[in-house]
Amino acid sequence: MYQKQIEQLVMLQSIDGEMITLTAELRNAPLEIQGLEQKNAEIEQSMALVKDKLGYLENQLTRLESENEEDHVRMRKSKSKMMAVGNSKEYHAMVREMDNLEKQTRVRDEERTALREELDRQVKAEADMAEQVTAINQELEQARAGLTERMEKAQKRLDHLSVSRKSACKALPPPILSRYEFIRSRLANPVIVPVDNGVCSGCNISIPPQSYIELQKGQQILSCPNCQRLIYWAQHVQPDEPEVQATAAGSRG
Repeated sequence: MYQKQIEQLVMLQSIDGEMITLTAELRNAPLEIQGLEQKNAEIEQSMALVKDKLGYLENQLTRLESENEEDHVRMRKSKSKMMAVGNSKEYHAMVREMDNLEKQTRVRDEERTALREELDRQVKAEADMAEQVTAINQELEQARAGLTERMEKAQKRLDHLSVSRKSACKALPPPILSRYEFIRSRLANPVIVPVDNGVCSGCNISIPPQSYIELQKGQQILSCPNCQRLIYWAQHVQPDEPEVQATAAGSRG
């Protein structure tokens, strides 16, 4: 009786473990797509900002080109006037005007060079973002295409496991099942663990020698005094036992 109960508890835990994994998958699968959609929206928002900046830079370049052209026209006119000045005072005034125009031209040339460099950087940034958007859209398309099938498969398996769990619960005495459920509600998996060489595999702490002796007798289901998990002697449940293999296979089917 003890051996059968331990095997049922181990099987129940295996079912619960897979159900936890599937439930997490059903919960997280849509979140993965939401994460990709959010990432895509953030990149597109950044691209919009880059486009605005590109528009501003292009307008600034156009302005500088126009002002530079106007300065060149004024310089040509000033050179023509210099040929017709009547005195040195007018001549020096024209020279100062031309010097100022040349300085303005140099300043604009430097500003124009800086703007072009920044424009090139922003164009590259926009191209890189466009590639990211394309890649994310492809990933999204694949994720959306497989999401329905993936969720249906997980839900089908979860439904099957629910049936198997009910059967496993019926095979256990109510007090033992209640004890298992109580521990499960307070501790993360696993709930029932093997003890080998006197060490609980749930908390990796040695159990008292007398408890280990009682555990080896296989007469009653004990708990680890350290972590409170249900425990069994490792040699009482072998993974290669035909009955356990058949049970495990049934829970996966």
